[in-house]
Amino acid sequence: MTAPLLAAVVLLAGCSGTDEAATQPPASSPSAKPTTSAPTPTPTPTHRRLKPGAKGSDVEELQRRLKALNYDPGKVDGKYGPSTEMAVWAFQAVNRMKQKSTFGKSFWEALADPEEPRPMAKKREKDRVDVDLKRQYLVLYKDGEPRLISHISSGSGEYYCAKDRGATVPRCRYATTGTGDFRTGRRFTGWETSPLGRLYNPIYFNGGIAFHGALSVPKHPASHGCVRMPMHIAEYFPDLLGDGVPVHVRRPR
Repeated sequence: MTAPLLAAVVLLAGCSGTDEAATQPPASSPSAKPTTSAPTPTPTPTHRRLKPGAKGSDVEELQRRLKALNYDPGKVDGKYGPSTEMAVWAFQAVNRMKQKSTFGKSFWEALADPEEPRPMAKKREKDRVDVDLKRQYLVLYKDGEPRLISHISSGSGEYYCAKDRGATVPRCRYATTGTGDFRTGRRFTGWETSPLGRLYNPIYFNGGIAFHGALSVPKHPASHGCVRMPMHIAEYFPDLLGDGVPVHVRRPR
């Protein structure tokens, strides 16, 4: 939901293989032939091209690696489903790769040597949340280290109209997620219903703007201003994020 929209929510309800070495005959016997064949070179490990719906040990390997890097792909079950897909998007965003669900060699290489997320603000509190609106991901830091990196969907930028509580005339505004420095505040456990939709385990940090779980968290900005996150992450996100924790929202170049 957009900042203004969510503000309305608050009023109403309160985002080589190696080269094979040829066996040479002894220099003293130019015509001599080797008695044993050269060993077959061991090929460089490769991973197949993956797309949603794939299953197998390499998918499980993907999930375990993402989890080790603090991206949550959901259950490690060897099945490339929506939760794993969103973790792939988040990894691609942090590593400045094109976000796409089907990937191959370049992704596996990046997974082996990943980049660290870039801080969003000069002030880097040990416990904080950084939100990158351009690349659509957030990073929750605990004790100065990334504890969780998640795909998000923020304000769509679309123009819409909605009634505030007690109002008879709709108020029109743009669905945007404002940038700035904030702190976490009011929260609600479970589903909270607002005129703009339902928010799961919302944690507000800028008026009516909140982090919350949603059934739809597409690759592009789609909310009214809130920061949507995958449902499996929203389940435990409130346990990681306390009250009064700094939140830095930016749209970096």
